[in-house]
This record gives sequence, structure tokens and C-alpha cells, in this order.
Amino acid sequence: MRKFTHVYNKYYLFNMKKLFLVALIISASFAVNAQIETPAPSPFQKIEQKIGLTDVTLEYSRPGVKDRKIFGGLVPYGELWRTGANKNTIITFGDDVVIAGNKIKAGAYAIFVTPNESSWEVNFYSDTENWGTPKKWDSGKIAAKTTVKVEAIPMKIETFTMSFDDLTNGSAMLGIMWENAYAGVKIDVPTNDKVSKNITRVMSGPAANDFYASARYYLEEGKDINQAVTWIDKAIEMTKDKPRFWYLRQQSLIHAKAGKTKTAIKAAKASLAEAQKAGNEDYINLNKKSLKEWGAM
Repeated sequence: MRKFTHVYNKYYLFNMKKLFLVALIISASFAVNAQIETPAPSPFQKIEQKIGLTDVTLEYSRPGVKDRKIFGGLVPYGELWRTGANKNTIITFGDDVVIAGNKIKAGAYAIFVTPNESSWEVNFYSDTENWGTPKKWDSGKIAAKTTVKVEAIPMKIETFTMSFDDLTNGSAMLGIMWENAYAGVKIDVPTNDKVSKNITRVMSGPAANDFYASARYYLEEGKDINQAVTWIDKAIEMTKDKPRFWYLRQQSLIHAKAGKTKTAIKAAKASLAEAQKAGNEDYINLNKKSLKEWGAM
């Protein structure tokens, strides 16, 4: 009996140690993985704005005044500032735009400001991969630079704010506000050029791709096949100087569906020849298969 009790005690102690070890591991794992989430001191904001027909995105972080003197204090006069907090502020243009007479290519730019008492120098910088201001400033990366007047505003803006104001069809003001200061940078967008091009395209009638897409849709949806023949033939006629093997492929299928086997074979052969020139094996095989089905190979 004493021997059994001794063995039992050893077994009990061994299992208790195992349980304690497991509990310790779980506790340590929980301590490592557990995190307390609190609000960010400078919350991130992303704004997507369409100016005219141009998509513009602004991403920045928003520090607070928090009883501090901002301009001439926390943000010194005459020194480059990231225009916000954390990673530098980034603005992305979907089209080429104009700022202070400078044409800027579509793409992403960092915004850096050098504030002074009565004016700010605003730079649109092509290198966006900086946390704060660049370690080495490269004037060759300045896509546009402008000096704008700073206006005093009657109320206190506690949280740093950027916005798109005074929107028109062709422009907007990029507003920068904090503490009791406001500065605006005008952005001109190519709305007139884009609309003029759209008008010219539409008024000149459907393009080859419009006829092609319509014909293909009618074929796939089982609609009026004769109308599809008219449209695809028009697309082929409009591109005869530069034949497109995928257009010719659809022409062969549409003509075959309409019972025009002879012209379907002609189109398939033309598509095959162009696909071979382009080295497109998929269309080569598709055309060969169709020609075989139609007794032309």
C-alpha cells in the first residue's frame, strides 16, 4: 500500500508540473500577444476628391494644437515642415495638373511647406518615401513650388486640417488650416481638354471598338445576328490598314452563326495569318479548329 501511495504521489506531482508548465506557456503567450489599443495622437485621414473629371487623393496625419504655440513655435518659421505628422503628406493626381503655372504629371507627390509669418512656400516633391522631411533635400525633385499668402482666421482650428475648397469644373483650392492660419494652393485640372476630346470622339461617331464590342455582345447573347454582321463588318472596314486578329476571329464566328460559311472561312484564314504574325498560339489553335469544322482544312 505504501509503495502504491508513493507511486501515486510521484504521478500526481509529475502531472501537476506539466499543468503548471502549460499554464505558464499560455500566460506568457497571452502577455506577448495582448495589446492595448488606444487612439492615435495624430489620426490618419484619406480624402478622395473628384475635381472636374480628375481624381485626386490626399493622405495625411492630423496632429492637435494641445495648448501649444504652433507656427513660430512647434513649427518654426523658415524651416521645412512635413505638413502634418508622421509620414509626409501625399497627394495623388489622376491626370496631369497645373499648380502655379507648373505642369505636374499624373502621380503621387509629397507636400512640404516652409511657413513664414505672412506667407508659406509650398513644395510638391516627387519623392514620397520619407518619414517626415527628407534627410537630404533634392531641388531636382521639386515638381512645383509656389508661395501663398497666409490668412488669419477668427476661430481656432484645434486639429490640423487639409481640404479641397472652392471646387469648380476646372480647379480647386487645396486648403491647409491649423491654429489660426489658413493657406490655399490652387490646382488647375484639364477638364476642358478631356471634355473637348470626348465631344470630338462622340460627335465623330462610334469607333471601331464600339462596333466590335456591340457585335460580340449580340453574338454572345443570341441577339439579332444580322445586326451583329453589320457591326463587325464595319469594325473590320475601319481597321483594314492594321488588321486585328481578334476582330477577324469574331467576324468569322458571327458570319458562321449567320450561315455565311464562305465569308466565315475567309475571316478565319485572315485571323490565323495575323495571329501567326503576332505569335499568339491561342488564336492560332482556335482558328485552325474552326477551319477544320467548316471543312477548310
